Amino acid sequence: MYSKLTYLFIFIGCLAYAQNEEEAKQKALSQSNDLTWEGNKQLSENKFVDAEMDYRRAIAKSEENAAARYNLGNAYYNNETYSEAFGRFKEAGEAATDKGEKHVAYHNMGNVFMKRKEYEKAVEAYKEALRNDPTDEETRYNLALAKEMLKKEEQENEQNKDNQDKEDKKDEKDKDEDKKEGDNQDENKEDKEDEGDKSDKGDEGDENEENKDENKEGEGDEKKEQEKKPDEGDQQEQPQQRRPDQLSKQQVQNLLEAMQNEEKKVQDKIDAQKVKGVKTKNEKDW
Repeated sequence: MYSKLTYLFIFIGCLAYAQNEEEAKQKALSQSNDLTWEGNKQLSENKFVDAEMDYRRAIAKSEENAAARYNLGNAYYNNETYSEAFGRFKEAGEAATDKGEKHVAYHNMGNVFMKRKEYEKAVEAYKEALRNDPTDEETRYNLALAKEMLKKEEQENEQNKDNQDKEDKKDEKDKDEDKKEGDNQDENKEDKEDEGDKSDKGDEGDENEENKDENKEGEGDEKKEQEKKPDEGDQQEQPQQRRPDQLSKQQVQNLLEAMQNEEKKVQDKIDAQKVKGVKTKNEKDW
């Protein structure tokens, strides 16, 4: 077992180590503060790159140096590098050991959010700053401004949403009207096609009726002709089937010649009578 004297040596050793560690932290913090001062000097002379290097060295020397982080954040903010500025302000707020340092860190974070037009985040940052220093009127004014900008943004978003809804409804209405118009055009087209089909059918019907009438007339004429000549077929067949009492062809020829001779005799008599009855013309000799 350890004796009391042993515990005493251990305790003294721990105190010495802690004291040495604290002295090292203080020395590092002192060096970090010196580098911060150099950075401030370089920045006042518009030497941004040199100032940035000094601030980074100061931050690397001591984690407790909130000022170096805050000042580097300000340098980025003035250079309009807002993303880098926000990161450094956030580090400064986390490294700060007193409320005053936390206040300025969150105040500047709110300023970055205002530049980005992230008004809701700005409101929360300014609220956190006022929790650490409720007496800062500048922070209070920025908070009121952020709330007003957030309200205006919400109203604009709501108005844009209403306008978009109206535009969507209008587009939907136009689409419905276009669809109806298209359907009406299709229906009119179908009606015209139906009318054309009916007209064609009507013309075909008239033509068929005319053809029927012509056919009827033709059939009627043909029928009349057949009625007028009911025995033509029989007459054409008669020479082929001569009855026993019918005259032969030679007999008919002889009969015709005899009739012609008689007619000639009669005609000669008539001509002789005409010659006898003609009066002679007396010519006077003057």
